[in-house]
Amino acid sequence: MKRSLTALIPVIKLFWIERGASLALGAGLSALAMLAGGGLLGLSGWFITASAFAGLAVTSAMVFDVFAPSAGIRMLAIGRTATRYGERIVTHDATLKALAALRERLFRGWAAPAAASSMIRRPAKLLFRLTNDVDALDSLYLRVLVPAVVAVLAAIAVTIALCFIDPMLGGLAGLWLVTICLGLSLVAARMALKPGRRRAHAMEALRARSIDLVAGQTELAMVAQLQAQQQTIAEADRRLTQADDALNRIDSAVAAGFSLASTLLLTATLLTVALLAKAGTIGAPAAAFALLIAFAATEPFAAMRRGALELGRTLLAAKRIAPRLSPVATAQKIAVPEAGWAFKVENAVAGHEGAARPVLPGLSLSLAIGERLAVVGPSGVGKSTLLALLAGEIAANSGSIACLSTARLTQRSELFQDTVRGNLQLAAPDADDSRLLEALATAGLCEDIEALPHGLSTRLGEGGSGLSGGQLRQLALARLLLRETPIWLLDEPTEGLDAKTARAVIERLAAAAAGRSLVIATHIRREAEIADRIVLLDGGQITATARRGTPEFETLLARLRPD
Repeated sequence: MKRSLTALIPVIKLFWIERGASLALGAGLSALAMLAGGGLLGLSGWFITASAFAGLAVTSAMVFDVFAPSAGIRMLAIGRTATRYGERIVTHDATLKALAALRERLFRGWAAPAAASSMIRRPAKLLFRLTNDVDALDSLYLRVLVPAVVAVLAAIAVTIALCFIDPMLGGLAGLWLVTICLGLSLVAARMALKPGRRRAHAMEALRARSIDLVAGQTELAMVAQLQAQQQTIAEADRRLTQADDALNRIDSAVAAGFSLASTLLLTATLLTVALLAKAGTIGAPAAAFALLIAFAATEPFAAMRRGALELGRTLLAAKRIAPRLSPVATAQKIAVPEAGWAFKVENAVAGHEGAARPVLPGLSLSLAIGERLAVVGPSGVGKSTLLALLAGEIAANSGSIACLSTARLTQRSELFQDTVRGNLQLAAPDADDSRLLEALATAGLCEDIEALPHGLSTRLGEGGSGLSGGQLRQLALARLLLRETPIWLLDEPTEGLDAKTARAVIERLAAAAAGRSLVIATHIRREAEIADRIVLLDGGQITATARRGTPEFETLLARLRPD
């Protein structure tokens, strides 16, 4: 519990930095609304009772002041309405803006290369962090912090108000509210902690498995796993139902506890003021005032009930996203290489997070500016890992790396539900249509795009649907060509294209890369043919290297897959 509460600190700190004044104003307005409501109820009770007793005699009726209490009641009524309205506007506006700032911070954190490469392998988890977990944190302010502050102020206000009637009554009432009502909220939060977490996990599993069923139903049907996937969804739904049942039982028990605490406080206050009135210590109006104050005393504490039940979900959300709220350090501090070099890697040990052993166990490699390098070898020997290392997407465990800025084409480039123009302008926001068409022409896609009904303005579906697999690859390549970086990192750039189209693309790519350094990870002969040098990787180590014009170069080319 203590460790979970610690996770709230960076979230609260972010909220305060972004919207501290608004959040404090909202809490203040909420407290004023509570005080105005309690005061309105108590004063109205006193006024009605006092007026009734004053009307029993002509002389008392003539001297009874109805204007001051009436003005007070009107003022409290208007004040309660105004503060409640203002509180709703301020608190919700501040919360939404603080959550917007939180999402922006998370986007920046997950956009860092190391974080992005890690989370891209778990897209469902990333989606839930940015949606469910962030949404869960709106309870932190609206249903936990503000109600807790208001409840404590309510206990103090009730204590002070009842002390005017009887100091012992006020003290005992305040002690009762703090120990019983606040204690019930804490007990509810403690009891709901595990069910709340189980509910969050079950909801995440249910959504992820449902998405997997919809997105992968063809593959699941082919391997006869549709029924198995449906069973996993049913299991997640069962766990969600169990968690909901547990939370509902806790809610019912806490509601009964609040009702009992309120009834006991009201009964004790009634007996006390009756005895005081009988003894002549107070009059009937003061007794009515005390009784109604006690009646309204537990209302602020009851508002904490929902926040207490959601505390488990809130703490889990804070624990998940708090690590990304601190400024994310770059995966590695990549130095600038010496003049004339595109990059220098010396004894680099690197691999993916969680791997049993590094993919690159001490690799050394360098590339001159303007030189073209082909990295070849079987799948899994570290070609893509090398490109990720040069791009700064993963950090080297040891060794040194010096590299100029890069642009990388991965084996699976992400395209978005946007226009062709919008997908291309991710790489160059200021590029005009002529430049976009030039990049498409180099990638061999210009004619296909111009043949579409709306050309560059044609909208693509999710993941770039609307184009073939080869066309999507060409569009991703065109986007890379728009990046004005000294080094282009290409991971199988023409994979999926027919031989004729691929050769034409490679020729245009070589021309477009004039003056730039190229690193091409490939197992296809046509892609390696434009290189000035070929290195062969095996087990993360360079086992052979050859320059153009040597027999070894032709030997390495011959080992690659032909068109």
